[in-house]
Amino acid sequence: MGSTEQETVPAGIGPPDLTTPEGFGAFYQEHIDAVLGFVTRRVADPHLAADLTADIFLAALKAAPEYRPDRGVPVAWLYGIARNVLAGHARGRARERGAMERLSGRRLLCDEDVAALEERIDAQRAFRKLAERHAALSEPLRAVLDLVVLDGLSPAEAAQALGVTQATVRVRLHRARRILRSASAPSEFPVPAHQLEAAR
Repeated sequence: MGSTEQETVPAGIGPPDLTTPEGFGAFYQEHIDAVLGFVTRRVADPHLAADLTADIFLAALKAAPEYRPDRGVPVAWLYGIARNVLAGHARGRARERGAMERLSGRRLLCDEDVAALEERIDAQRAFRKLAERHAALSEPLRAVLDLVVLDGLSPAEAAQALGVTQATVRVRLHRARRILRSASAPSEFPVPAHQLEAAR
């Protein structure tokens, strides 16, 4: 058993079996807040955030037989799935927008659910603005910076989520920090120094 797993799983308790309803249910309860945080840092509409979160766990359920807890922390695995789900949504957004505009109704949440999601979204507004200021970075640099600075993954965990080596992650972090700190664009990327240091 690797050191990462030892840190995340209490002694004497093995990881849940995600292929059983009970095991996946426990996994869902443990990680729903982390996934909601990931989504609401990137999505401003509470209805869409709810839909995407459900889609992420549906994708995780389908991928459960392939899950290997010894390969890294569960949240990194989930964030990798979440990135794919959000990327798929982005690719289909233009097509779906036309269809949505032709609909007079929309999928409804109860008022309490909407209020709770809006509160979470408001709390993450600063993170979304930071991500928007990073939009000029290339996608690989932005993806690494988001996972490490916004989502709090270590470089090793970000490498797991992205399917690249730790060396690649560290190079991309270095390049992103250099661009954001460059004298040529201090006002274009006003990122607090302590958040950039977190990417080390």
